[in-house]
Amino acid sequence: MITEVSSIVFELGEGSMQRNPVEKLGETGLYMLQDLGRMGLYLWLALKGVFRRPFRFAEFMRQLHFIGSGSVVVIFFTAASTGMVLGLQGYYSLNKFGAEGMLGSAVALTLIMELGPVLTAIMVAGRAGSAMCAELGIMRISEQIDALDCMAVDPFRYLITPKFVAALVSIPLLTVLFDVVGIAGGYVAGVHLMGVNPGSYIEGMRSSVTNHDIWLGMVKSFVFALLVVWISTGRGYLVYQIRGAGFGAQSVSRVTTQAVVFSSISVLVFDYLLTAVLL
Repeated sequence: MITEVSSIVFELGEGSMQRNPVEKLGETGLYMLQDLGRMGLYLWLALKGVFRRPFRFAEFMRQLHFIGSGSVVVIFFTAASTGMVLGLQGYYSLNKFGAEGMLGSAVALTLIMELGPVLTAIMVAGRAGSAMCAELGIMRISEQIDALDCMAVDPFRYLITPKFVAALVSIPLLTVLFDVVGIAGGYVAGVHLMGVNPGSYIEGMRSSVTNHDIWLGMVKSFVFALLVVWISTGRGYLVYQIRGAGFGAQSVSRVTTQAVVFSSISVLVFDYLLTAVLL
């Protein structure tokens, strides 16, 4: 019996190895289309759950505290270090052209339009997105989500919608915090360490930053928030439908890694697309 099973496994493995690259490419393409369709349907059901009553306000506040308040420290230190590095490097570059007075403009525009929304979303994806994915993945493999279906409880309204709303509220606010702290860090590095005139730093920032720049940064933060919470929760919720994830605890660890990687890549890709379209 063992010999027969071994021969069957060997034949299947040999057959899979003999597949030509076109077949493998087609199989991968079909899987990607199916996965995109599943994720699209998941997004539709999650957004539809926002308008279903009753809304779980207590769970929303818990998620808001976890995603928003829990990320303040990491966002603060990331923003401060980023702003100070921008201040030092910006001064070094502008000093070559005698344009140190434009340091405030360079730091503010870089943070508000690019680094603020991008780094905030990536940091939240690494900290809160991974936790949300692991939570839903564990609930899926332990059949807790199936139990909710058996009790006629909508898992999207019960579990996922509060996470979506909390992320859409907290990530833009964290982006504003990142911008403010980063600009302050650039001020410390440029004015107190490198000797830039404080009036020129503030005036350059005030004269160059427009409402369109702020609006672009906020639009990016909302889009990035949707991407992060969508991918993070979706990979955990659909853990058993993801190719190569496996079963049990191993599947949760793999989809959690996927969630962080895919969220970060999506943020970078959509950053370019939004900049190209809205700038």
